[in-house]
Amino acid sequence: MTTFDHVNIGADMVSLETKTVDKKRFYITPEGNEYPSITTVLSSHNKKGLFEWRKRVGDQVANYVAGKAASRGTAVHNMCEDYLNNVASEWPEKWQKHKKNFLPYCLFKQLRNQALCNINNIYAQEASLYSDKYKVAGRVDCIAMYKGELSVIDFKTSTKERTDEWNENYYIQGSAYAEMFEERVGIKIDQVVILVVTEDGTVQEFIKNKNDYLIPLSDAITEWRKSNVKTTNDVVHDIAV
Repeated sequence: MTTFDHVNIGADMVSLETKTVDKKRFYITPEGNEYPSITTVLSSHNKKGLFEWRKRVGDQVANYVAGKAASRGTAVHNMCEDYLNNVASEWPEKWQKHKKNFLPYCLFKQLRNQALCNINNIYAQEASLYSDKYKVAGRVDCIAMYKGELSVIDFKTSTKERTDEWNENYYIQGSAYAEMFEERVGIKIDQVVILVVTEDGTVQEFIKNKNDYLIPLSDAITEWRKSNVKTTNDVVHDIAV
């Protein structure tokens, strides 16, 4: 059975408290700053197609589909986290519970067989991160070696196969985590890996360079702040990359 090595990075990855204001999530840093989550910042960025779909099908259908997708995604995330934490070998009784969640477990197995096998030397999982430079925060899925290069790795589920165009926010989000991690612990990450598994079992691998998405990251944060003045104690300002 596969076991994964975990790297002691010599830094205290503190868990951050969160709060929600007007359906927007904020993380509270050890210094008391309140930073919006990168997911919140990107929630309305490049979402024209999503808004049009919601308008076309109606809120009731859209909410049902979104709820199912969120439940499926959370279950697969939990399985990936447990697997990479060696739960499969150390706590087999917990893994038996995962197997009863049939569709997510089938999707997880596809990811395990085709993509998770490329991961080792795990630096962080489900870790709270924040950046004083960008004034954002979030929780990263995984930071580890992927095909031999230190990467921010994000696990996604989808009803159908995705395209680069649809994934831009994922790349921006992953790049934000790379910047946060370097700022917090001093370890540089350039590679962002998005792993997508669809309901028909297809696994897609998207590998990007963080540096290609730092300007879009800065633009998205500035755009969000201009639309959310006084939501928190943040001051609206442009961010230089």
